[in-house]
Amino acid sequence: MNLMTKTPSQGQSETCSEYILVVDDMADNCFLLKAILEAEGYTVDVANNGKAALAKAEALPPALMLLDVMMPDMSGYEVTQHIRQSIKLADLPIVLITAHDQEIAMMGQAAGATSFIRKPFDFDELIRQVRTHAT
Repeated sequence: MNLMTKTPSQGQSETCSEYILVVDDMADNCFLLKAILEAEGYTVDVANNGKAALAKAEALPPALMLLDVMMPDMSGYEVTQHIRQSIKLADLPIVLITAHDQEIAMMGQAAGATSFIRKPFDFDELIRQVRTHAT
């Protein structure tokens, strides 16, 4: 699935030192998000499942987690609930990424997610969300 409706503009990157963890079971989605965010100056790591995401976040807490909702081992909702129960990570901003409707995204917010982005997402919306929540 194509994640973007617009392509990033050249030369608009800002230097940022915030570390972002991207979690998606689709390697292409992780690659694309990592490339976009690194072009904006962010430090990015990826995890391809919920268990790996929790381990990486515990080892080095990110400034923001971009988290796919539908994953095979743990859903984004379950990962969010685990993070909210962690003393170390309870305040971690989590932006859910979903191809589903508003009701599904609202379930994520009920689980403790900070916000959500729908797929396919607009590049400007992605960067706005990251800038809002990763600082």
